[in-house]
Amino acid sequence: MAYEKLAAEIVEAIGGAANIDSLVHCATRLRFKLVNMSAAKRELLQENPAVIAVVESGGQFQVVIGNHVGDVFSAIQSFLQHGGTTTTEHKETTKATKDEKQGILSTFIDIVSGIFTPLLGIMAASGILKGLLALGVATQVLTTSSGTYQIFNAASDALFFFFPVALGYTSGVKFGGNPYVTMAIGGALVHPSMIAAFHAQQLPDAAGIEFLGIPVTFMNYASSVMPIIFAAFVSCKLEKFFKKYMPSAVTNLFTPLLCIMITTPLTFLLIGPAATWVSHLLASGFEFIYSASPMIAGVVIGAFWQVFVIFGLHWGFVPIMINNLSVLGADTIGPLCLAAVLAQAGAALGVFLRARDPKTRALASSAFTTGLFGITEPAIYGVTLPRKRPFIFGCIGGALGGGIIGLYQTKVFSFALPSILAFPQYIPSTGVDASVWAAIVGSVVGIVIAATLTFFFGEPREEKVVAPAPAPAVK
Repeated sequence: MAYEKLAAEIVEAIGGAANIDSLVHCATRLRFKLVNMSAAKRELLQENPAVIAVVESGGQFQVVIGNHVGDVFSAIQSFLQHGGTTTTEHKETTKATKDEKQGILSTFIDIVSGIFTPLLGIMAASGILKGLLALGVATQVLTTSSGTYQIFNAASDALFFFFPVALGYTSGVKFGGNPYVTMAIGGALVHPSMIAAFHAQQLPDAAGIEFLGIPVTFMNYASSVMPIIFAAFVSCKLEKFFKKYMPSAVTNLFTPLLCIMITTPLTFLLIGPAATWVSHLLASGFEFIYSASPMIAGVVIGAFWQVFVIFGLHWGFVPIMINNLSVLGADTIGPLCLAAVLAQAGAALGVFLRARDPKTRALASSAFTTGLFGITEPAIYGVTLPRKRPFIFGCIGGALGGGIIGLYQTKVFSFALPSILAFPQYIPSTGVDASVWAAIVGSVVGIVIAATLTFFFGEPREEKVVAPAPAPAVK
């Protein structure tokens, strides 16, 4: 299917090419940051049969497309590169409109989604591969000493070990600087000599090293998240400052040079230790809250996770999940989301079983299938939310399933999108235990409860219409 026409229609509806400040996409959504939100024609987009829904959240204008969002994204990029323009409304937008301040929450979500969205697919793929390796070891199909395991383990672990490099690039793009400069700074954090210095510092009677007479406290920045994001922010601010005051004849050479020379040592001396302290504080704070009652945490996350997804608030949890994996070696938020995601798929299944209209059944069956693999937007916006009750029943199923998963304190050991593919990622190094089975049982409970309630109570009963009595004949 060609998406050129759809791309042109979307660009037209959001106010034209010049109204696009930036564009990224995740698993199902095009995430626009617009110069002028009021120039977008939301109703026109919602009437487009190829658009599932339109959501304004976190300072972004989000167009929910579905599984083929990557193709539509490419078509829009091609359309824009070839000078595609449509309406003239966008020409009247002003810089003041573009610079309108957002709320703190909207700014935070916009930054987080902009940094992590480009990496979401490869993060999930790497996590699934790590889960399959864990399953292979647990079933004794593989051993950790085999060459097959070591090669696949390197492939699955590479992104996370060199995370500062990848996040350096996406952070540089998001903060409006040179992404290759911030990527180089991220590379310095995980350079072999720096990793070796960290390990040497752990030895008894180890001699520390200094930078211009200042003692350096080395930390292991492999797989870290916070330090490079803060470092990239500082680097991009410095870059803008230097470009403003440096002669144009030398700025292309000396601006990157000065950014690297200043930010890299500043990161090792100040930014890195401070960000690492924040990371540990964040992980410890979450652990404290979670340990108070894992079951209640599961019920709350299971009940409201899809509500967070609708408003884009779920992005606020992504850094915490990744930070938990980096600091604690495991995360407990991801498993609690699993029942919520699969329960919405179960609600779509309930609609499929109850419906008689062939079009509704086809839509619901497709939404159920994609929901099992973690893509719930077609189920939410196309099936459950418009009918209200199925969405609520999905939240109820998610709460009950999440409570079971929380009760057994299931953990995930690599980044995972909540789906049926995530189960191997819950397997600890000691092998399959009760927490893994709790994830499976909680997921099944979420699906069954949501599907059953939707099947029996998903649609309001139609009231019988009593025909009015015929008027007496006039003689």
